[in-house]
Amino acid sequence: MKVSFLGTGTSQGVPVINCSCPVCNSIDYRDKRLRTSLLVQNEGSNVVIDCGPDFRQQALVQRIDRLDAVIFTHEHKDHVGGLDDIRPYSYQQRLDIPVYASSRVIDHLRLEYPYIFTETTYPGIPKIKIFEIDGRPFKAGGIDFVPIQVMHHKLPVWGYRIKDFTYITDANYIEKSEKQKIEGSKILVLNALQIDPHISHFNLDEAIALVTELRPERAYFTHISHRLGLHQKISKQLPEYIHLAYDGLTLDI
Repeated sequence: MKVSFLGTGTSQGVPVINCSCPVCNSIDYRDKRLRTSLLVQNEGSNVVIDCGPDFRQQALVQRIDRLDAVIFTHEHKDHVGGLDDIRPYSYQQRLDIPVYASSRVIDHLRLEYPYIFTETTYPGIPKIKIFEIDGRPFKAGGIDFVPIQVMHHKLPVWGYRIKDFTYITDANYIEKSEKQKIEGSKILVLNALQIDPHISHFNLDEAIALVTELRPERAYFTHISHRLGLHQKISKQLPEYIHLAYDGLTLDI
């Protein structure tokens, strides 16, 4: 089984045209970050966690030839804005793509994409089948997922554990009972938005502190704003077992 980071960036602090910051002007490919998304692959099965506005580009770059399920963490635009772009998969595979989300996120999808959910549809729309996540472990695309609830300020967000790999994005607080679900993970992926404190995301110091507390063998930071700084520079400041993820990075889990 392997995971690939389709995107490690965020809409937070989006650079403007002619931005003069070092990250926006970097020629290092690791500083070019599309919106956060993860591809989980196992025995020919492809499951995507979050399908943001950059999904079409990510799918083309990573040559994703089939899609077996989409799993959402929460309803913010940078995580759900690419749902329409799964339509080629439902068309070519001739099936309804399973979509897993909380009841709140499902309600949001119905509002944002009403044409997908109407009884009378027209040819070419994405065909999906909704499954509600309620905190219990579930299987998607033949892969076992354990939901972990984290807090994005006041908004509950799902993180996921797959075997000894845990993936958490858009969080700034995790209850003790949910941390217990993470314990024993060999690889932990965690959001680290920027250097300065933020109301709804872990900053770099907070992310490092949580990794130190949970003690995985390796950790990777994602959901990175250009305000965090250059990949090469920040990487040198991290403990040897903590890394910055980058778009296209693939890990065996």
